[in-house]
Parts: sequence; structure tokens; C-alpha cells
Amino acid sequence: MSDSRGGADSGLPTTIDTTVASEARVYDYWLGGRDNYPADRALGEEVAALIPGIRTMARANRAFVWRAVRYAIAEQGITQFLDIGTGIPTARNTHEVAQELDPSARIVYVDKDPVVLAHARALMGSTPQGRTAYIHADLHDPVSILTDPILTGTLDFDRPIALMLISVMIYFRDDEDDPRTIIERLLAALPPGSLIALSHPTGDFDPRAMAHVERAAEQAGLTFVARSRAEVETLFAGTDLVEPGVVSVVDWRPDLLDRPMPGFDPSTDTAWVWAGVGRKP
Repeated sequence: MSDSRGGADSGLPTTIDTTVASEARVYDYWLGGRDNYPADRALGEEVAALIPGIRTMARANRAFVWRAVRYAIAEQGITQFLDIGTGIPTARNTHEVAQELDPSARIVYVDKDPVVLAHARALMGSTPQGRTAYIHADLHDPVSILTDPILTGTLDFDRPIALMLISVMIYFRDDEDDPRTIIERLLAALPPGSLIALSHPTGDFDPRAMAHVERAAEQAGLTFVARSRAEVETLFAGTDLVEPGVVSVVDWRPDLLDRPMPGFDPSTDTAWVWAGVGRKP
């Protein structure tokens, strides 16, 4: 089963402007996708010139999603997922990994980008036993997500839920957007035993290069805020960090990777991204 709610209900734009870069389309470009335009590729190449390993980082993020989902289901028995800032559908999305392990798994995707809305149908394939849904909404307004009837009609809030925030908090400034309060509001709505899986680009490995990336993104009209390991750890406030804690995205439970990620070798590749999983007591 599947459900979708579009931008007409949410008040968000539903038309795609190809003349300016989009977070989702730039990420799609780094992953080798085809749903991107010259403005996206230009910014993608500018960032790649500063950080040659950016494509590796994108693939490392995707591999982390796979491992976090496997951890939630295989080790915690959690079969419900709220994936916010999901991006353009690509190989093995959250619902595909989850429903391979448990066909009854339920997944709700959330994104504000109209290009993701245009591809929402691809996010909503589901096993007969499970269910997937898509909400066109903005994480800046978490209440609108939590009260959306698609969410409450798809996920059972009496059972634990895994919240997926994969490289999405980089688009939130500390002063203006208050990302920690946003996450606190989401976690407050989730039942005990729920998880948060979060990854976040950092300048810890090369501050100068990452500062150039931040400026390039700003010039392209995108917010991009890299955070230190200590700052990323604060985003898990109110949860108990699962071992091995906040580590390089390559190093978080590599034993859970069930198949190779094309173009990514976790034994040799590095990524300037911190990642971790926290459990709500």
C-alpha cells in the first residue's frame, strides 16, 4: 500500500526551477544519477574540485542508510521508519532495504523539494504486507510533519520508530533554524525505544576545504553548515548513543553492510561525514 500528499496541501512549491541548484539534484549528481540539470552539475563540480572525494562521501552516506536500517530491524526489532530529507530515489531506498528484511515494514518519506515530489511514486513501491508513504513537507516545521494524517495513518506511534536524518541538518543554521530544537520536537513525539540515525558532513578533516564548500553553496543559494564531531554529538541529546558512538560514516558498524555499494570501498575510502545512531530511553 502507498499514500502521498503533495505540495498543494502543504503550501510548498510544486514546480521545479532548473536554473538554480537544488540540494536533492546535486546529491543525485554525486551519486551518478540522471535527475539533475546544468546548475546542479556546476555546483557539484565546484564542490568536487574542493573535495575530490565528495562522490565517495555520497555513496558512504547511502551505505550508512543500509546499515542503520539493518541495525534497526535485525538488532532492535524496529520495522517503522520516518525518513526526512530523503532526496531523489536511488538504488535501494529505505523501504527497499527494510522490506527485504521484513516485508511488513512501514516507511514514511518526507522532503520539501518539488523534484522529490515529482519522483514520489518511485518511493512508494511496497510489499503487499507493508506500506510506504510520501509527505511533501518542510523539516523547518516539524509539527506539520508530526500532525500530517498520512504520517499518523501509516506509522503506529505506540511502537518504536526509526527516525532517519541523513545529511539533512547541514541545511539548518544554529541561530536562525535551531536544528537541535527541531530534533527534540521530533524525538518527543516518538515512543521510547525509538532510534535516530543521523549523518552530517564536517570540516574536522580539512577545515579550509570545507569552508570553501560552504561559501560555494551559499553563492549558489543553498545553506550549508558543516559541524564538528562535538556539535554533531549534541544533535543526539536525549538519546543513548549506540556503540561505536559518533564516528566516521565509514566506520559505523561496517559489519552490517550486506552487499557492496558500487563505487565505494569501505576498507579504503574515507568520508568527511560523522554518523551515529541514538536510542530514545
